[in-house]
Amino acid sequence: MSSQSHAPKSTADYAVLSPLTLFFYDAWVHGFSDRFLWRCPLHELLAFYHRNVSASHLDVGVGTGILLDRTPFPARSAITLMDVNTACLETAARRIARHTPRIVRASVLAPLPAIGPFSSVGLGYLLHCLPGSMPAKAVAFDHLKAAMAPGARLFGATIVQGSVPTPWAARRVMDFYNARGIFANRHDTVEDLEAALRSRFSAVDVRMRGQVALFEATHA
Repeated sequence: MSSQSHAPKSTADYAVLSPLTLFFYDAWVHGFSDRFLWRCPLHELLAFYHRNVSASHLDVGVGTGILLDRTPFPARSAITLMDVNTACLETAARRIARHTPRIVRASVLAPLPAIGPFSSVGLGYLLHCLPGSMPAKAVAFDHLKAAMAPGARLFGATIVQGSVPTPWAARRVMDFYNARGIFANRHDTVEDLEAALRSRFSAVDVRMRGQVALFEATHA
């Protein structure tokens, strides 16, 4: 397992995802919230990962690593984990230690260190946590595109609002998360997401599953 850091020392380590909260993360997020609030069960996220990962994969915003842990990668895969949160990186790296992942501490909102090129890039539940509007967050796509090989696939899942029908409980939880800086998706729409992807990639597919936008984009 190799490790490098390109995040400034002043970058907050997103204390909400501490070793303690990560202990309960899978049960709350993927056990309860995915099914009952966001209406996109874990098995659908896993199927999405299964379809898109490659033997040269970059995962950004890694959480606990549950999606990577339960995804069957090709033999001799090279997996790179990237996040600004050291607790997430360490947790995910331990979980998929059998793959000997490379660890990169860096922000996707800044130009990336010299990594790649990758054949697949996954952003599971990352965009709705990034600050700013969707057009502002889309700078992440520019930075990731620079690390993608020709024909590579970028894919991910993000929780959106806007025109998407939102049940009362989901809206109340999102309001709570936004007020505390856990989410930053008050103005995130699936329309803005799709527009940002189509302006950068040659082939784009975005579809809704409950409150979650599942997106795939191919680098020309």
